[in-house]
Amino acid sequence: MVKGIHMNSSAKKKNARLTWRDVGITIGTLAATTLVCYALRPFAGGERFEAILFVVAVLIISRFTNGYVYGVAASILGVLIVNCIFTYPYYQLNFTLTGYPIAILSMLSAAMITGTLTTRIKEQEQLKIDAERERTRSNLLRAVSHDLRTPLTAISGACSVLKEGGDTLSEQEKNKLLNQIEEDSQWLIRLVENLLIVTRIDAPDGGANIAKESEVVEEVAASALTQFRKHFPNVKVETHMPDELLLVPMDGMLIRQVIMNLFENAAIHADGMTKITLDISREGENAVFRVTDDGRGIDPNLLPHILEGDFKRSVGSSEDKKRNMGIGLSVCSTIISAHEGKMRAYNGQNGGAVFEFTLPLDMAEMELYDYDEQQEDE
Repeated sequence: MVKGIHMNSSAKKKNARLTWRDVGITIGTLAATTLVCYALRPFAGGERFEAILFVVAVLIISRFTNGYVYGVAASILGVLIVNCIFTYPYYQLNFTLTGYPIAILSMLSAAMITGTLTTRIKEQEQLKIDAERERTRSNLLRAVSHDLRTPLTAISGACSVLKEGGDTLSEQEKNKLLNQIEEDSQWLIRLVENLLIVTRIDAPDGGANIAKESEVVEEVAASALTQFRKHFPNVKVETHMPDELLLVPMDGMLIRQVIMNLFENAAIHADGMTKITLDISREGENAVFRVTDDGRGIDPNLLPHILEGDFKRSVGSSEDKKRNMGIGLSVCSTIISAHEGKMRAYNGQNGGAVFEFTLPLDMAEMELYDYDEQQEDE
């Protein structure tokens, strides 16, 4: 709770701070509104419309700036501009005309109320986003605390056995313990890599801190498959690639990690699995990736939350031995969301688990590539 309060107060301090971006939006919007009013005056037939346009300008400023300061300032400046430029006598402030003080106060009140309400709605939306991010962090921490404990305990136990009873152990027993230590250490390295990925894409302002470049999906998938086979050489993997070239704006390393995590998830967790299939296709303006196994499928009780990493596992159960399921899939979901894609998990009609994610294609680059191909053919 203390952490949440600290984060909210920090956000308010950030909103209260003046920035050149917000000042520019405020001045630019008011200037543009003034020019529009000038341009429309010959067609207005004497009707007074300026106040309405400046109320709209206040709404726009409140929507695209942080905090209440800019909306309130725009309300006051808008009243002064209407009074000075668009009210007789022109180019001088005059608040003594009959009925004008009431009109001015009405405009100022309307502008300030609408601007304040718009800002408050923005803050409520941000609170929802912050709450969702905090829930994701909590789920991630729960998964990490569980998944770290098991291998560290195993490594510590194996080291104790080697230290205290090393002289009485056979070479075969020593090698078995050393292999266990190596396996758990490698798994911890992969866990830390996943955590670093989450930190990398979790920008301080709530956005996605990733650099996208158009990548050929077939090359990214092939790279992930090559890396996977280094760790799981005995697992059979089939790939079905599209005939056409698919270009997707992405961070290639992150999407490779997604495919790797899904491969590893199937290899480690899919009971009865003999084969993994990667199918990549095009559906409209999206590239669709499907990783399927021929195992027993996903427990229906886990499906609703399997991509969030917050499903419960009982310590000592067979699921407890299959580590990294929650955090690995949670990382995948986070990466795909950062790429403006969608991810889901379900059981196939013929059994086995299916993990599917979509990424938007780079249509402009693909059309340019097709055009170049046609020119070469001619």
